[in-house]
Amino acid sequence: MKYKKTAPIGVFDSGVGGLTVAREIMRNLPHEKIVYFGDTARVPYGSKSKETILRYSRQIVRFLQTQEVKAIVVACNTASALALETIREEIDIPIIGVVKPGAKVAAQTTRNKKIGLIGTRATVKSDLYRRTIQAENPEIEVIGQPCPLFVPLVEEGWLKDPVTIEVAKRYLAPLLEKDIDTLILGCTHYPLLRSTLKTLVGDEVTLVNPAYETAKELQRLLKEQGMENGIESDGHEEEEFPYRFYVSDAEERFQEFAGSILPYDVRMTKQINIEEF
Repeated sequence: MKYKKTAPIGVFDSGVGGLTVAREIMRNLPHEKIVYFGDTARVPYGSKSKETILRYSRQIVRFLQTQEVKAIVVACNTASALALETIREEIDIPIIGVVKPGAKVAAQTTRNKKIGLIGTRATVKSDLYRRTIQAENPEIEVIGQPCPLFVPLVEEGWLKDPVTIEVAKRYLAPLLEKDIDTLILGCTHYPLLRSTLKTLVGDEVTLVNPAYETAKELQRLLKEQGMENGIESDGHEEEEFPYRFYVSDAEERFQEFAGSILPYDVRMTKQINIEEF
């Protein structure tokens, strides 16, 4: 199917975490429009089964297709690890996830071949990061650490709270004991904890944020397919604001959070019943 170059990019996540990816797309592809969906009613994804994640992801993709998006970014590590490959076979528009771009840059970054991975239980258990990294270099050791409490803490807005710092210390201790020199923020919520994590791991450990790499991967994909939008939008036109936000619950809270981390005012967030798709 042929899509207009001016059609939006669909971006989705289990909640607010994918806004870190949307933010990088806004910065690196300023001419592109975005339709964002945050599944705030069903967050977190990381503790759910593969079948459930696949069902949720299919519903969201169907919704994004009603918005006539030209490409989809799965801005959720759990859904990227568990649902992306299946959905790619089922739809006729380009779709990318966040795992492979982040894994590749981590493999290029490590010096001592010891990479730490923090993510949801589902992402760590899926083993996709390790497989992707070892395809680049089989000698690299990947040490995974599930951090199930991080997503609820971020969704609560407790980014620098003493509770969050204490939880982070516990999660990071086993990785630091293994002498990692690179740490993958393997969940799109985690870049919002970046300053807290950086303080705890110190300057010897490089943090890899797959959100930036994913935006660059999207840029390459659109260029290859001749789908880049060359029409400039400054994000301030009255007739059509280039970014639309949808959630499955708690739209006011989402809008407030989005406004605090995105470079634009989030003017409108609409709640929809995702179960209808």
